Amino acid sequence: MNNLYGLIGFQLSHSFSKGYFTEKFKAENIQNSAYQLFELNSIAEFPELLRAHPNLHGLNVTIPYKEAIIPFLDRLDPAAAAIGAVNVVKFEHGALVGYNSDYLGFMQSLQKFYPCHPQSKALVLGTGGAAKAVLAALKHLHISYTLVSREKRPGMITYQELTPAQMAAATLIVNTSPVGTYPNVQEAPAIPYELLSAQHYLYDLVYNPPVTEFMKRGQAMGAKTINGYEMLCLQAEAAWQIWNS
Repeated sequence: MNNLYGLIGFQLSHSFSKGYFTEKFKAENIQNSAYQLFELNSIAEFPELLRAHPNLHGLNVTIPYKEAIIPFLDRLDPAAAAIGAVNVVKFEHGALVGYNSDYLGFMQSLQKFYPCHPQSKALVLGTGGAAKAVLAALKHLHISYTLVSREKRPGMITYQELTPAQMAAATLIVNTSPVGTYPNVQEAPAIPYELLSAQHYLYDLVYNPPVTEFMKRGQAMGAKTINGYEMLCLQAEAAWQIWNS
C-alpha cells in the first residue's frame, strides 16, 4: 500500500472518516490508497505512530487532539494558526503542516442552511476545537455571536445566564459540544428550549445519531434543524484537496 491516510483521536469506533474515504477511493478508482483509524490514548503517542507508519500521506485529527497536536507540527497554515485548532495534517517535503478544514465545511454548509445577513446573531454552545472553527466561519460571514459554556469564564456566559431576550435575538444556535453523541443520545445542551420558535435555526455538529435530542427539542418548537453530516462531507473533501495540492 503506497499511500496511507488516517484519523487520530480517542474513541473512534463510530468515526465517519474511514467509511467516507474508503468509499471515495472505491468510487473514484483511487489506487494504492487506504484510510485507517489510529486511536491514541495520549497525544504523546503521536511520534511513535509516525515511526510505525512511514507511508502516511495525510491525517485527520479529531477530539480531543485538535489543539494538542499543534506542538508536534512544524508549522501551521495561517487559517489554522488564527483558529488555534488543527483537523488536517499534511506531510509536505518532510514537514508536518497543520490545516483546518472544519471552518470551510461548516461555513459552506451554513450558507445553504441559514439566511446569513449582517444583523444575524448566534449562540455557540461549547468551547473546544470545533467551536474555534465555527467562530472563524461566523466572523468571516459577519455574524455576531455569544459563547455559552457550562463553566463561568471570561468572554462567555453560562447556560443558566441565557435570557429570553438573548434567545429571541440569536436566531442561529450552534452546538459544537459532543453532548448528545451516541451512545448518550438522550442528552442535550441545557438551553431553554421553551423559548425557541419557528424563527430559530439549530445547527448540531453531532451527526450520530442523525437526529439528536437537541434537534428533536428544537423541531418540537418549530425550529429548523440540521446535523453535522454535510459539514463532515465538505471538510473531508477540503482535506483531500489539501493533501493532494
